[in-house]
Amino acid sequence: MRKIELARIIDHTALGPEVDRARVEKLCQEAIQHKFYAVCIPPTFVSLARQILKDSEVRVCTVVGFPHGQHRPEVKALEARLAVEEGAGEVDMVINVPALKSGNYAYVLWEIRAVREATQKAARPIVLKVILECALLSEEEKVAGAILSKAAGADFVKTSTGFGPGGATPEDVALLRKVVGPSFGVKAAGGIRDYPTAMKMVQAGATRIGASRSLEIIAGAPD
Repeated sequence: MRKIELARIIDHTALGPEVDRARVEKLCQEAIQHKFYAVCIPPTFVSLARQILKDSEVRVCTVVGFPHGQHRPEVKALEARLAVEEGAGEVDMVINVPALKSGNYAYVLWEIRAVREATQKAARPIVLKVILECALLSEEEKVAGAILSKAAGADFVKTSTGFGPGGATPEDVALLRKVVGPSFGVKAAGGIRDYPTAMKMVQAGATRIGASRSLEIIAGAPD
């Protein structure tokens, strides 16, 4: 995959607790320069990112229920609504992992639908990605999470927050792709630091890459 093609499926990401205004401004400028698909930033910086990126094709993505996913569904929905009102075009929400692991599928479906409904109040289409935190799940739980995400009206399933015990693996990406089918989004995130690793995710079925090491990743790609 050529550099420009790869850049167009990368969410250029900065979500750590140390992220400040200067980092977000730099992230946005890098995204414009390299034509990344989106920046993924904390909710408090959505309006800033939208202002910087308003004349570019780079989308603004933010997170909901991040990083542990144990906010109440009503709170996640409110987070999503506020983010969209401030200019986010994409929302990556973390599911309640304990609810999924305990088999409380109705709860997980409820919370994803709550966020989906909040994003649908916007006058423009909003992309919703559901973070499963695959490193904490059994294969059966990963399958269930992917099925629930699709049933609730999300657009993507995403492997990881990048703050859990493990990141994306080609095996998880391939499993999610198998479950959701060819037309649903699969985002690989967490621990993707170079071009070969990114390509393994793409070859396994990822249609989006989330990475804080985006510059290193595309540096390894052919022109």
